[in-house]
Amino acid sequence: QVQLVESGGGLVQPGGSLRLSCAASGIIFDIYAMGWYRQAPGKQRELVAIITSSGATNYAYSVKGRFTISRDNAKNTVSLQMNSLKPEDTAVYYCNAFRAQSLDYWGQGTQVTVSS
Repeated sequence: QVQLVESGGGLVQPGGSLRLSCAASGIIFDIYAMGWYRQAPGKQRELVAIITSSGATNYAYSVKGRFTISRDNAKNTVSLQMNSLKPEDTAVYYCNAFRAQSLDYWGQGTQVTVSS
């Protein structure tokens, strides 16, 4: 059974930092691309950052230079370091593991709220 469990969300003031983590089980972690997506109220889910099985990264334009995605294949975890947070970063953040259309898994999500 595949499980992706996110942690690290919460309430932070504008300009602050948070680190999200996602622990994966039930998959051969190091062959999957891992991503973070987010969905704000009334908006579609959007890609935030992705890291391939070889370690290449890509970021949404809105978070470039502020967020950093990383993975630890020994621990089956992917993390998202979020700095200089803005109110518009408020959303539910989801961890994703993707290998193919039939091998596409999601976590339950973790709430990030940026507010003073």
